[in-house]
Amino acid sequence: MTDIVDLFAGAGGFSTGARLAGANVVWAANHWPQAVEAHARNHPETIHVCQDLQQADWRELPPHDVMCASPACQGHANARGRDRPHHDVTRATAWAVVACAEYHRQDAILVENVPEFLAWQLYPAWKLAMESLGYAVAPHVIDAADCGVPQNRERAIIACTRSRAPIRLKIAKQAHVAAATILDFASGRWSPVVHPARSQATIDRARAGHARYGNRFVMPYYGSGSGKTGRSIDRPLGTVTTRDRWAVVDGDEMRMLTVAEYKRAMSFPEDYALPGTSKKLDLHLLGNAVPPLMAKAAIEALLAAA
Repeated sequence: MTDIVDLFAGAGGFSTGARLAGANVVWAANHWPQAVEAHARNHPETIHVCQDLQQADWRELPPHDVMCASPACQGHANARGRDRPHHDVTRATAWAVVACAEYHRQDAILVENVPEFLAWQLYPAWKLAMESLGYAVAPHVIDAADCGVPQNRERAIIACTRSRAPIRLKIAKQAHVAAATILDFASGRWSPVVHPARSQATIDRARAGHARYGNRFVMPYYGSGSGKTGRSIDRPLGTVTTRDRWAVVDGDEMRMLTVAEYKRAMSFPEDYALPGTSKKLDLHLLGNAVPPLMAKAAIEALLAAA
C-alpha cells in the first residue's frame, strides 16, 4: 500500500481522497487547531501535528512514498486580491513543499492550489527548486466537476515525479453531477424572497433567476456572473468558498444552503464529521478543502503514471 503524508491538510479532503484511492495516510499537519481536530476525528489512524510547516522538522515524518500538499491559496486567488502585505506570508507557504522534498526525496508529490498559483511571480523559482531536487514538474488545471464533484471548481494540480520527463495525469472526464443531487428541499430555514429585510439587489437576482430557470434554482450573493442570473440546478454548483455564499430558491421562498449540502457539494462522505459548533467554522473548513473525489482522481492517475 502507498503511504502518503498530507501537508496543509485542513479538514482532510486530500487525505479522504487518498484513502478512497486505496492509499494509507500516515502523517498530516496543519497550523490551525480546529482543522487538525477535525482531521483527527475522521482519520484517527493518522499521526497528526499542529504547527507552522515553515518551521517543521522534517526528520520527524514517518517513512512514506508520496507527499500531498495544499499550500495557502489566499495570496494567489484573484477573489481576495494579491496586493495585501500578509499575502506575501501565505504565498511563502509553498516553500515548505520544497523543504520537505529536499529531506525526504519522495517518489512523487502532488500540490494543489488555485490556478493563479501558476502565475505567481516566484512560481518559476519554485519550479526550478523542485527540478534542482530531481523532480520533473507537470502543472495541470482541472475542474473538479470533471472528476464527479457536483461543483465547478478549477484548481491547479502539480505533479512532481522523479522521472526523466514531466508526466501527464490521465484523468478520464466524468459526467457532470447536477447541483440538484446535493439539495434537500425539505431542510433548512426558508423565508419569502420578497421580504423587508431582503436587499433589492437580491430580490432582482431572484426574479432574473425565475425568468430564466423557473421555480427552482441556485444563486450566489454576488453581483457578477451567475450572481446576476442565478444558476440552473441541472448544472454543478459554482465554486464553494469559505463564505456562506450560495442560496437556493424554490418558488417564492429562498434559503442559504445547509452545511450538509455544502459538504455534498465538496464530495465529502455523508458521515464525514465536521466540528458542528458553528456554520461559519464548518464552511471555512469546507471552502478551504480539496474535494475528495478530485483528490482521488489525481492520486489514482499519479500512481498509475509514476
